[in-house]
Amino acid sequence: MKRILLFLSILFVSSSFLFAQRKSDLIAQIDALKTELDSTKAVVALAKKNEKIGLARAESFESQVKELQDANATLLKNLNSFAEVSNKNSENINKVMAKLEEKENQLKAINNTIASNDSTAIVVLTNAKQTLGENAKIGVSSGSVIIATTLESIFGTTIGGTVSEQGRGFLEKIVAILNANPKVSLTIEGLSMTGELGLAGNQASTIGKMLQNEFSIDPNRINSLGKDGNFKEGINLVIHPNYRQFYDMVKENMKSSN
Repeated sequence: MKRILLFLSILFVSSSFLFAQRKSDLIAQIDALKTELDSTKAVVALAKKNEKIGLARAESFESQVKELQDANATLLKNLNSFAEVSNKNSENINKVMAKLEEKENQLKAINNTIASNDSTAIVVLTNAKQTLGENAKIGVSSGSVIIATTLESIFGTTIGGTVSEQGRGFLEKIVAILNANPKVSLTIEGLSMTGELGLAGNQASTIGKMLQNEFSIDPNRINSLGKDGNFKEGINLVIHPNYRQFYDMVKENMKSSN
């Protein structure tokens, strides 16, 4: 009986010891699990914090990307507008250049025609000096050859209205110049220093009619008028280009230059 009680006592003590040891181990495991749980919670908390930061950054990046996309779209739109404006400007520049070239060709045509008339004036001047002699009063003004003579040399007097023989001989030389240069015209200016333009005009007209009727000069080549001589009287025979022909020549050259 004593042995049984001793055995039971030993068994109870052993069980109590084992139970206490197991309880201590469980408490240690619980503490370890708590520590691990706290560590895990800290990791989770940090992960959530980093997640929030990441989401905030992602939203910021998305906003920046959208802004860049909008800016890029605006830039492309502006570039397209600039390209359109540039193309229009290029077209306008090309049109202006074409107009300038056209005007340049027109100016060249006019200059060529003027140069041609200047050459004709030189020929007429040379021919007039050869025909009338070096002592004749011959000048050049604005592309026209001007031959000056007195009323006496044409009519014999200052108030005469009929061409004298001496005047006829002089006009024959003028006719020779006109015939040698068929493209020029003649303006006969009767100069008056007293203001009697009627008499001066009639004297110029008398010379013109003689050139037409007796020397067969085309009336379209002759013009007669009375003019204030500014304290001078006499007759000016102005040999110049046929202005109608000159205009037609310029017009034709302008057409051919386009």
